[in-house]
Amino acid sequence: MVTLHRNDRNRAFTLTELFIILAVASMLVVLLVPAFSRAKQRAQRISCTSYLKQVGVAFKFWALDHTNLYPMQVSLTNGGSREFILTGAVFRQFQVMSNELVTPYILACPADRRRPARDFESLANPNLSYFVTVDADDDHPQMVMAGDRNLTNGSPMVNGLLTLTTNRPAGWTQELHNGCGQLLLIDGSVQQMSTPTLRLGLQGSEGSRLAIP
Repeated sequence: MVTLHRNDRNRAFTLTELFIILAVASMLVVLLVPAFSRAKQRAQRISCTSYLKQVGVAFKFWALDHTNLYPMQVSLTNGGSREFILTGAVFRQFQVMSNELVTPYILACPADRRRPARDFESLANPNLSYFVTVDADDDHPQMVMAGDRNLTNGSPMVNGLLTLTTNRPAGWTQELHNGCGQLLLIDGSVQQMSTPTLRLGLQGSEGSRLAIP
């Protein structure tokens, strides 16, 4: 039979000590969870920036092979996607660049619940996180080429297109990046913007039509 000595009994946790340990553990959770969440969101934004830059490079390389025109400005018979502009099939604007994009994985933002397509053949709007400006013009380097799909100006889309107007300021929804988003410009740069800076960033793009998946 094992006999408990007084020192052994003194080593046991009291109820008060247990409550203290639980309280400290709870405080650590409260402090650490937001930090992990911020780190995750930052990593997602960095990946999204990288993906959009790769999309910009793909557009440029595709245009070099098509008299400096983008897919949405070239007919189907010449390898483009112009005829799909009014159909709402935004993925077609990216699908024709399969050689330049290499993988459809970069078309789904890590902050988006949408999952990337397995291959370009199965690519569809639900695999796409980015809009494209169908009126993109290479002569305007600060014009918006593409960006996160959580952009709206409150207007209903017509034929699958959202038109930017001066009387309806655009803003980000809460779907991605905590109510922020990123824009790919014609010059290849990617700008992360809140709603107020977004409205400044869209100056010069008024009248543009955005195909949003």
